[in-house]
Amino acid sequence: MPLLDPKIWQSRPLSGPEYPVTEPATGDQLATVTLAAAEDIRPAVQAASAAQTEWARVPHFVRAGVLRRAGDLFAAHAEELREWLVRESGSIPGKADFELHVAAQECYEAAALASRPAGQVLPSEAPRLSYTRRVPVGVVGVIAPFNAPLILSIRSVAPALALGNAVVLKPDPRTAVCGGLALAAVFAEAGLPEELLQVLPGGAEVGAALVADPQVPVISFTGSTAAGRAVGEAAGRHLKRAHLELGGNSALIVLADADLDAVISTAAWGSFFHQGQICMTTGRHLVHESLYEEYVERLAAKAESLAVGDPHRAQVHLGPIIDGAQLAKIHGLVEASTASGARLAAGGTHEDLFYRPTVLAGVDDDTPAYAEEVFGPVAPVRSFATPEEAAALAATGPYGLSLGIVTRDAARGLDLAERIPTGIVHINDQTVNDEAVAPFGGVAASGTGARFGGEANIEAFTDVRWTTVRADVASYPF
Repeated sequence: MPLLDPKIWQSRPLSGPEYPVTEPATGDQLATVTLAAAEDIRPAVQAASAAQTEWARVPHFVRAGVLRRAGDLFAAHAEELREWLVRESGSIPGKADFELHVAAQECYEAAALASRPAGQVLPSEAPRLSYTRRVPVGVVGVIAPFNAPLILSIRSVAPALALGNAVVLKPDPRTAVCGGLALAAVFAEAGLPEELLQVLPGGAEVGAALVADPQVPVISFTGSTAAGRAVGEAAGRHLKRAHLELGGNSALIVLADADLDAVISTAAWGSFFHQGQICMTTGRHLVHESLYEEYVERLAAKAESLAVGDPHRAQVHLGPIIDGAQLAKIHGLVEASTASGARLAAGGTHEDLFYRPTVLAGVDDDTPAYAEEVFGPVAPVRSFATPEEAAALAATGPYGLSLGIVTRDAARGLDLAERIPTGIVHINDQTVNDEAVAPFGGVAASGTGARFGGEANIEAFTDVRWTTVRADVASYPF
């Protein structure tokens, strides 16, 4: 039987409308799911909270076993899950395989969290045992986007469950299956007790209800900066923690000593991987003036050589943009950029939802596709004269997610990186990287700092409880 049997996709009745699961490449309907409405959040949270009490008391090795089995199941059902990622989210097969690999690794790493030391013994002025202990927060709300739907859900769901919490997951409706219901199916087969993972695909009103629910003390949100601000503001009003992983406009700095034969592939991957629909996408190429003209020419030639099409039926480099609204935003920024003086070196055209990889030269501070996050396959290229100018250009703007620096002198690259505030730095690599063992997060408008990975997950999904124990009842002056 397939893992994603349509009869068991949604175990909880939901109140929202029927929603067609659509393949962006063709417009074909793959399935139908029922969306959640705001009123569905309260009963889902209550059910999750009731189940969490017992789950927190389960021995750590039992929780770890569930997570390890879940990791194994992502590999065992890879073929089926890969097809969903390709068809529902528009991923090329290699990108889908990467998501499946990371999903398994996230589960294995989360399994190790279950047995991590839970606290510290503290000195005390009184005759007592004094210690801290990490305890589950209870119910974690996870709001995940469409672009890397499996990774951006599992990296919160897995550690939260391993640490003794329940989870209410709201995936983007456009990737309700591969970003939500697939996780429910995997964890059900892995032996996770019922009700601990609630999956409620829905719109912004469902996310707002999740943030507002009094039994959800922690929200893990991945999405746009604008939406993240709203989530952070609402979480603040309700006195709950919000971990925000938001947008970016990441720079790739190519210093004068860079090897162009090596860098063009790296640069193209940074801007065009998954149609540029990645928060870490290289949105600004800053190239030394001595290499600039050749860099633009070679990057444009690389862009022209890439195949764009249906990733389920052909071997392509880029698949479709997720939907018409996103494509319109991308094309609008490209047209506004050329209207303001940028030169279109490659691309700038589309057929249906298939947007050609695009290279823009002659950009400046006021070029829309340079100044804003495009979230599409667009590579604006700008020259600089000195490393100091490169650092100033890279540090300009509201975002601070990822940074790539290409140079034959790695120490020089590290020194340059010290002058540019970002959450992630890669020397001699592009900006799009992810590993389950590594912390992930940005600064400024890119988020509230590193949250994912190892110790950061423990901080995110547990509270510190101080406990003291005396042999006899304490006495006081009155």
